[in-house]
Order: sequence, then C-alpha cells, then structure tokens
Amino acid sequence: MTYKKIIYGFGIALSFAAFQSCNKIKDFKDLNITQNSTTTPITPALLTNVEAGMGANLVFDAGGVNTGAGLYSQYYSETQYTEVSRYNKPTYNYDGYFVGPIEDLQTIINYNSDPATAGAAATYGSNKNQIAIARIIKANYIKLLTDAVGDIPYFNALKGNSGVISAPYDKQQDIYKDLLKELKEAVAQFDNGTTVQGDIIFGGDVTKWKKYANSLRFLLALNMGKVDATTAKSEMQAALNDPAGVISSNSDNVTIHYVGGSFPNPFYNYYVLTQRLDYAVSKTMTDQLSSTGDPRLNVYAQTTKGFPYGLTRDNAVAFANANSDWAKIFNENYRQTNSPLSVITAGAMDLARAEAAQRGLTTESASALYAAGIQASFDQWGLGSAATFLASGAIALTGGASDLQKIATQEWVAWFPNGLEAWDVWRRTGYPTLTPAPGLSAIPRRVVYGANDYAYNASNVSDAAARYTVNGQPDSQYARIWWDQ
Repeated sequence: MTYKKIIYGFGIALSFAAFQSCNKIKDFKDLNITQNSTTTPITPALLTNVEAGMGANLVFDAGGVNTGAGLYSQYYSETQYTEVSRYNKPTYNYDGYFVGPIEDLQTIINYNSDPATAGAAATYGSNKNQIAIARIIKANYIKLLTDAVGDIPYFNALKGNSGVISAPYDKQQDIYKDLLKELKEAVAQFDNGTTVQGDIIFGGDVTKWKKYANSLRFLLALNMGKVDATTAKSEMQAALNDPAGVISSNSDNVTIHYVGGSFPNPFYNYYVLTQRLDYAVSKTMTDQLSSTGDPRLNVYAQTTKGFPYGLTRDNAVAFANANSDWAKIFNENYRQTNSPLSVITAGAMDLARAEAAQRGLTTESASALYAAGIQASFDQWGLGSAATFLASGAIALTGGASDLQKIATQEWVAWFPNGLEAWDVWRRTGYPTLTPAPGLSAIPRRVVYGANDYAYNASNVSDAAARYTVNGQPDSQYARIWWDQ
C-alpha cells in the first residue's frame, strides 16, 4: 500500500468511522446539507449516538487526529505503515466531526431552543438540561480539534448553508475564550427539570455533568498557563470552587459504557471486528511502566513486549515478523465488545491539578494530589494500594527540581489511552522526555490542515496556514499552537 493510499484511508477514517449517524459525504461541499437530522429530530437518539461515539472519536479513532496524537505522544507505535510516527506530513480531514457529532449536538441545542420545537423536545427531558449537556460535549470536541490543529473554523462553522466550507479560521485564543464561556454557562443552565433521556454516560445526573464541564474548564485553563497565567489561575480556581467541583472520584469518570452489538468498544472493534494490527503499545510506554514496577503495564498492554517507536517500514515489519507477541493495546479483559472506556478520569484530573499546583497556578498541595491521582488510577484498574509504588525512589516526590518531571510523567501515564491529552501534557511541560523517531530531530507539535481545507476553503486556509510557518514553510507540523509556548 502506498503512502498516498494510507493517508487517503486516514482521512476517510477520521471523517466517517466510529459514529454510525454519518451518511456518505461526496466531498467537503456537502457540509451545507444536514446529514444527521430528521424532519423531527429524536434528541435522545442523537445524544446516545454521539455519546457512543465519544470513546472512539476522543480517544482512539483508528487513523484520525487523536490516534495521530497518540503516536506523537508515543503511547502507540505503528507496526507496518510507519509514516505518521516518522513524521511524514499527514492529511487528516476533520470535517467529519462537524457533519457528525458536532452537528448532532447543535441539532439538540437548536431543537430545544426554538420555541416552535422546544415543547416537543421537552418530552425527552428538561430543555435546559439537554442544551447544557450538548454544549459540554461540543466543547470537548472543539477542544480536541483546536488542541490538535490550532486555528480552525468555529464561530461560523455551523451557521447557515455556507458552514465550514467558507468559514474563516478563528484564532485559538478566541476559541478558548468562548469554550470557557460555554462551559461556565452550561453549568449555570442546568435546572431541576425532568431527567434527560438517552444519556448513556451519567444517566442524566446533573451534578456529574457539572463536574465534567468544570474539569474541561480546568484543563483548558491549564493549557493556557504559559500564555495567560492570570486568566488560567482565575478559571482553574472558579472550576474548583464551583459547588459541583471537578472529577475527583472514579464514580464520576466520563466513561462510555458500551453495550456491544452496534456499539462495541473501539479497541474490540479495531482488533477483532476489523482485524487490523497497525497499532501497538509503544516500547516507550512499556519501558516506562516496567522500569518503575508499575502494575498498569498488565492492563495497558496485552503483553510486556512494547513495539519500538518510529521504525522505518522495513524495520517495523521485520520486528513484527520476529516478535509475534508484541503488545496490542490493552489486556484482552479490557477490550471486550462491552468493555467501558473513559475519556476523563479522576486519576488524570488529580494529576493535572498536581501539575497546576507545582507550576504555581493554584495553591493546592501538589504532593497530596500526586499521591491521590496515582491511587485513583490504580483504583480505576482494580490494582489495589499504590503505597509501595509511591514510596519508590523513581516515583516519590522530593521537593526538588525533578518533581514536575515526575508529576507530568505520571499524568502522561494516567491519561492512557487518550493520546490528545497525553500530547498536551508533553507540549505543556516537556515531560516525559520523549526521543524523536530514529534519525529524526523533532516531534510534531500540531496536526496540519487537511486536503479538504485546501480544496474547498482555500482563501481562508491560506491565511491560517501562514500563521504556522517554520523555516519558510507554512502549515508546519513543527509550529507551535497559541498556548504551546
């Protein structure tokens, strides 16, 4: 298979895979057609479909933006077609997010907001609560896209018939500002109305949805810490001070509870249903876990033999042929058709808070949150007490210069398999220390614009691409997005 064909396949995977509501789209121009709505939208069906797809879209989309982030953060290795982990310039097309889950969420918002339809929509739960939930999930999707790419169409992307195909590329700092507003307003919007139907994450539990929103708000602010520390501190404190707080218990994790059938766990879907073997747990990850005696190794990987990262195709094929026991992603017990998959967890959030405290962005105790985060991660996977692990020399904090590295590295470990958040940790802190693919000198810091951007929104994308120029090359994957300074 040629690289061109692989990249074409990646674009198709991003645009169409993992969410069943997407109809076939001829090209980017079809974005002005509502692909997923019916004459009378059934909002709980839309919500269920979006939530079922979140694990794949936000964690592992089998060839799309977030798996690319998982490769750049060295969670994963490619086992045969190694172009992405060897930093060939990819052409992911992210329009599938807009015509898929984001449009479905906007339909929920519109249908519950319009006085002509709000009454009918209310039969499926409080209008305000449906809108608030949709706003929170939508913010999560936009965070994924802007953290990967940088400036993207946002404010005008879902307005009128032109949509994304003629929308300008809004600056990331403006998108972040609006996402923070959206999340704050969503939390305030929840009421005591009837329970929202179709919610397979929290069953309509308003407090848990508020924790989700506040956690996203905290993570957005954490990313901003170097470019706007004043706002970052204010937003983090507001998220922590909200009566609901942030996710701090595994019972509040944003977890997709798959039921199998048409909605299988994405790793089961990938390895079993599609019978693909293109991705493995990287040796970077297995070495980190084995070197510290971390029991999560036996959860994250099917075997302890991580796949070397960033090999050339010939060397990758040779390794795979000589080592049939290389590590698939997750122990088989955690990639059954109905295995749950978490998007945001208490362990990752506690460690994000520890990072913020260590960097002076909050006044919380970094050491207490560090210990709590590791224990919560162990608890998530049923691994018992982390006391011995926390006391080991490679893990224990000492109050010295190495503490941020230890905190960030454990944060990177705890986010698995969410490659985008792991990549964010590395870009924010420089940790864990990642070595570029063999023979290469730098790891990409953003995802470039896709072929559809250039084919159907050329005048706007050229301006955006120029903002990411490195060594005279616009739209460089080595350029830094706004908050990555």
